Amino acid sequence: MAQTHFGYETVDESEKARRVRGVFDSVASRYDLMNDLLSMGMHRAWKAYTVAVANVKSGDRVLDIAGGTGDLARAFARKVGESGTVVHTDINEAMLRTGRDRLLDEGMVLPTTTCDAEHLPFATGSFDLVTVAFGLRNMTHKDAALREMCRVLRDGGRLMVLEFSKVAAPLAKPYDWYSFNVMPKIGRFVAGDEDSYRYLAESIRMHPDQQTLKAMMKEAGFGHVDVHNMSAGVVALHVGIKC
Repeated sequence: MAQTHFGYETVDESEKARRVRGVFDSVASRYDLMNDLLSMGMHRAWKAYTVAVANVKSGDRVLDIAGGTGDLARAFARKVGESGTVVHTDINEAMLRTGRDRLLDEGMVLPTTTCDAEHLPFATGSFDLVTVAFGLRNMTHKDAALREMCRVLRDGGRLMVLEFSKVAAPLAKPYDWYSFNVMPKIGRFVAGDEDSYRYLAESIRMHPDQQTLKAMMKEAGFGHVDVHNMSAGVVALHVGIKC
């Protein structure tokens, strides 16, 4: 059995999938509240910037991978209008159900499906835009997932990867202290789950840095990739063009 990382642990690939699912099953009901607390509301600005850079238009076809509680799907649905399509997906049923219910509460009925980003159930060239926000780092075979995202895009279509990345060196020590001392404690008191938030902190450190992810996207088939650092590199938006 091939092995991979689950945070700082080395585990079998099949074990990682099960344990990642357990993390998000645990945090789904408090996911949005925890995002607000842990990022001090900044995740909303990061996502708003992603939507602005995407600049989708009426009639566009958008695939939101690891869409979770639906923040990006909701924003893109308003942009593409009734003539466009936004498909809301996640591999985790609890997260997807939470997002679907939120969208329905706001009067939005979007195509919603559980799927694995490494094996997308969509035809080649189906979408103008593919997005994945804070989900790529949890995927076992990131290279395979990136190739699938490229496949389902039309020529000239774009992939937008919003993810935690490598923070600027002067902030590294305080950021580490916050991640490993504060985040798990907030997880314990608010979500009743300290271990999941310790894993999330570890998974950020195991994720490829800005330049490594850029190279991976080019290897997957994206002819041009731009990197937008936000909050001193705490988060980066990678924009790849299929060409």
